[in-house]
Amino acid sequence: MVQQLFRNARIYSPVDFGQPKRGPGQGEIAHYPRGALLVANGIIAAVGDEDSVTAEVTGDAQEIDCGGRCLIPGFVDPHTHMCFARLREREFELRVAGTPYLEILRQGGGILSSVLAVAAADEDELVKNTLKHAQLALKLGTTSLEIKSGYGLDIENELKMLRAIKRVAMESVQDVVPTFLGAHAIPREFIGRGDDYISLIIDEMLPLIKAEGLADSCDIFCEKDVFTIEQARKLLSAAKKIGMEVKIHADEVHDLGGAGLAAELRASSADHLLAASEENIAKMADSGVVANLLPATAYSLGKPYAAARLMIEKNVPVALATDCNPGSSFSESMQFVFGLAVMNMGMSPAEALVAATLNGAYAIGLAGAVGSLDVGKQADFLLLDGETPAILAYHAGVSSVVSVYKRGIAVE
Repeated sequence: MVQQLFRNARIYSPVDFGQPKRGPGQGEIAHYPRGALLVANGIIAAVGDEDSVTAEVTGDAQEIDCGGRCLIPGFVDPHTHMCFARLREREFELRVAGTPYLEILRQGGGILSSVLAVAAADEDELVKNTLKHAQLALKLGTTSLEIKSGYGLDIENELKMLRAIKRVAMESVQDVVPTFLGAHAIPREFIGRGDDYISLIIDEMLPLIKAEGLADSCDIFCEKDVFTIEQARKLLSAAKKIGMEVKIHADEVHDLGGAGLAAELRASSADHLLAASEENIAKMADSGVVANLLPATAYSLGKPYAAARLMIEKNVPVALATDCNPGSSFSESMQFVFGLAVMNMGMSPAEALVAATLNGAYAIGLAGAVGSLDVGKQADFLLLDGETPAILAYHAGVSSVVSVYKRGIAVE
């Protein structure tokens, strides 16, 4: 058995009691001012005060002095669209210059431009591009993440995307969770026939995805002029019937009731929630749905941030994610998201740490293995150039991650 003793560390971590942290628990973290972590074959064997952990070492152990640095769990990013073919930099310039989205769409921009790019790319190209973004995320501290499809919008290209994501999961050291988002937008050929497209997804796409084991979760963009509540309910109910987890892009621009639908279906998460009503937020709390908040998207679009404080007060578990995509939020950095949550959403550093680690792991079904420094979980952790997790918001615009460990091995 290979043992490693990481000592002389200032350890901060949520403690996993079998469910996402919420309410007062959102900010509860264990802290060991002079702590140590004992790792055996990539799994955490002990964590706590240095003297007590050192006493548990059996036989020879490689000893690593952390130099008094802050040690936290690796980030878990539970909402990304990293699988895409081309950037939309020119579109960004138009947007910040004040060009309306519909005009950008008329000029060939928007989600549908990414659809055309994915259609023109082969699977190898998608794998190469996605790995590039995942590896940058790893360097910045993300040790586990979700990647969605959604730029295919037909059977051939959605399957191509999911196969590419599956290959990325095999080639990356990170834990990668694929999510099927065939209902990301209405394809051009189905404009005015959204119901027909939903039926196509249910009747043809879902069975193929399930048969190949390409995704365990199904998502939908429920928004005005995209997919309705009724269409979302139909698709997600069908996905649940075949054993898939469900999640929903909910109430990003308009309050259509997506948060309430997430509660009704007991979705693993409801994401965005910029316009969610207080009533439906309360329903999410009753159903245990994780609120996946994406502050980098609000930042990029110049929109008000999601009401994180209200959600915490209403006992909704809050997670944080990058929403990394070529349009509305091109960032792989959970550190950036952490800083936005603290500075612009009123979250404490402790609450943001829980949101960026353990609650994110619950949002994508990985909490049994990652998200906290608990005995029996993978030794996925970061060493920071600071004494507390607050350094991630305090030292803005740079990376405070000194080292990234995945299963006890330094990978960055």
